[in-house]
Amino acid sequence: MFHPNVYGTGELCLDILQNRWSPTYDVAAILTSIQSLLNDPNTNSPANVEASNLYKDNMREYTKRVRETVEKSWED
Repeated sequence: MFHPNVYGTGELCLDILQNRWSPTYDVAAILTSIQSLLNDPNTNSPANVEASNLYKDNMREYTKRVRETVEKSWED
């Protein structure tokens, strides 16, 4: 996935899953956090610097790269 907060391994850069994990979080809270991150990337703490830079500086190219990545995944 080509996204500022997703590592090349597919792991999300999200505090609730890494540093702030607590068994008190329910599935709805985790899914809401993931959805929020995917919709509104945190470019101040990127896992993918290239995606973060494109997101900040060239949204058109960023959108193109996301589309290409999705289309390529359909072929695999």
